Amino acid sequence: MRPLSDTLPKPLLSVHGKPLIVHHIERLARNGFSEIVINIAHLGYTIPKALGDGSQWGVRIVYSDEQEEGALESAGGIVKALPLLGKEFLVVNGDIWCDYTFDAHFQLKQYLAHLVLVPNPDHNVQGDFALEKGIVHNVGDTLLTFSGIGYYRAELFKNVAYGRAALAPLLREAITNNRVSGVLYRGVWRDIGTPERLAELNACP
Repeated sequence: MRPLSDTLPKPLLSVHGKPLIVHHIERLARNGFSEIVINIAHLGYTIPKALGDGSQWGVRIVYSDEQEEGALESAGGIVKALPLLGKEFLVVNGDIWCDYTFDAHFQLKQYLAHLVLVPNPDHNVQGDFALEKGIVHNVGDTLLTFSGIGYYRAELFKNVAYGRAALAPLLREAITNNRVSGVLYRGVWRDIGTPERLAELNACP
């Protein structure tokens, strides 16, 4: 996302006149979420300054600070934030745009994770995971893209040591054991990974 991310972390980049992460916070608040944990790393100190404690949106925001360690990647960041999270929680990547309805009452039941998958965008035509009858598979005739939206059980991360750790290997192991459910979401979703994609989004009505 450089050069834009040289002065702002990606979640604070403006989409239709407000920071990308604020769109997420507003949607989470509308859908019944009252407590939000935000991982901060690159230029992370700017995020609490911009968002505060969340009271202006009727939510409580707490921060899991990774600035000293450097970004811990997806699983590592979740492991550090686990003391702030419950037994089950929703994770939303800070650099996506969507109109997905976050579900504050979602229950994982026997699964360790529930992934929201989307049709493959041009930058990920090979896809990530297969989906059949609500169950996620590592291989299949048609692969879909992981949206960066997932519901997780803390148990998934119990054997992950503190430090940098990727999420994909954990998911693939759980998928092998048939412990991951999923859904295909066909609504609005974009990965805001480049200045060009951000410009395209801002050009849309």
